[in-house]
Amino acid sequence: MENRRLLDHLANDYARLRAVAERDLTADVPTCPGWTVTDLVRHVTEVYLHKTEAMRLADWPDPWPPDLSGEPPIAGLERAYAELTAEFAARAPGDKAATWHGPDQTVGFWIRRMAQETVIHRIDAEIAVGEPVAEIADDLAVDGIDELLHLFLAYGAQQWAEYFAPALEETPGHTVAVRVEGGSWLVTTSAEGVEVAGKDADADAVTSGPPAAVLRWLWARGDDDAVAVAGSDAAVAQLRRLLVIATQ
Repeated sequence: MENRRLLDHLANDYARLRAVAERDLTADVPTCPGWTVTDLVRHVTEVYLHKTEAMRLADWPDPWPPDLSGEPPIAGLERAYAELTAEFAARAPGDKAATWHGPDQTVGFWIRRMAQETVIHRIDAEIAVGEPVAEIADDLAVDGIDELLHLFLAYGAQQWAEYFAPALEETPGHTVAVRVEGGSWLVTTSAEGVEVAGKDADADAVTSGPPAAVLRWLWARGDDDAVAVAGSDAAVAQLRRLLVIATQ
């Protein structure tokens, strides 16, 4: 997906997140248990500031996190977004930046990651305050599914195997196909880890639906009624558990 398009999505979803969050900062966030909207806003603020520093320093900021207690939540979010987007504007996508994904240590990684981070958290805010979930463009949703399965799940299970091992060892290996218009993925699990192939194939279970609905389902952000799930309940349950581990 083109970086310019990702930045456009980031701008739109940031604006929606800010507007929705401002309506009730005290509301509980069901999709992030224990958080209020204020906590959600503080989290996104810290994420934006952290990635800004990861680009400025080409390393992880230390010490971290910053003290945001003296800044109103929405004002802090606005400042953090301004700093993040200014850093993106000042750099090329191929410029060096510290990231958690070894093969990609570039600014472009954070452009993609911040666009996807923001759309998920604006959904959190919408759910928290009882607002309808705004449209998610198909291209952003397909890219988000790909990022979640390849980077968070497959790469995460390889790099931080100790966190995934209990969920992988407790059941036999499974295959789950994830299918949407514009993309398909085959997730294969075993005691050794997780593999994700960008191709369709027969599987123990199949999850399919519109791209936005499947993205929300994979991130446990609702819209389950719009997703078709068929096949092995055990395979689906294992995938859901692994995704929780991958996104903690």
